[in-house]
Amino acid sequence: MAKKKYYVVWKGRKTGVFDSWADCEKQVKGYSGASFRSYSSKQEAEEAFFSKSSTSSSPKRTGTSSYIENSVSVDAGSHGNPGFVEYRGVDTKTGKILFSHPGVDMGTNNLGEFLAIVHALAYLKERHSSIPVYSDSDTAIKWVQRKKAQSTLQRNEKTEEIWSLVDRAEKWLQSNEWNNPLLKWNTKEWGEIKADYNRK
Repeated sequence: MAKKKYYVVWKGRKTGVFDSWADCEKQVKGYSGASFRSYSSKQEAEEAFFSKSSTSSSPKRTGTSSYIENSVSVDAGSHGNPGFVEYRGVDTKTGKILFSHPGVDMGTNNLGEFLAIVHALAYLKERHSSIPVYSDSDTAIKWVQRKKAQSTLQRNEKTEEIWSLVDRAEKWLQSNEWNNPLLKWNTKEWGEIKADYNRK
């Protein structure tokens, strides 16, 4: 069985990291000045793409670790879990708020993180941007990758508002494609994620 490869397109109809040659070929075949290359791991491909795409996307060095400044960071803030939940997305480099949701009365932190990531993907898709999205929630990242929020929060009259938002987010995931890497924020090395609500 052939080892899986990942393909980086720096210049093509669409740029980004692709997980099959067929998808890569669509972007570069017949495209004048196309620039692309294959890599053996997704992480290596993502690092290559963002290190070469532009000087503004060079990683921010912190000790032996780094994060990509040219990215969007998301976070959810909650009062109780379950309880009131809000979320926002910021420019990782500047901290500027790019979008936010005023919140719902009853939800969980993981559902808020899930909604924040999907909102970020939709925000970036509208702007034809393939920069990464950072979240400090492994759970929410997995849910987005699976296109399904697998929360145990009971659906009832009190939680209907957040579940309606989740329904819409799942529908978006199932009917759209994106190339943005979903990356885990390394809180231990980098401190709190840039979108943090500073409530700890």
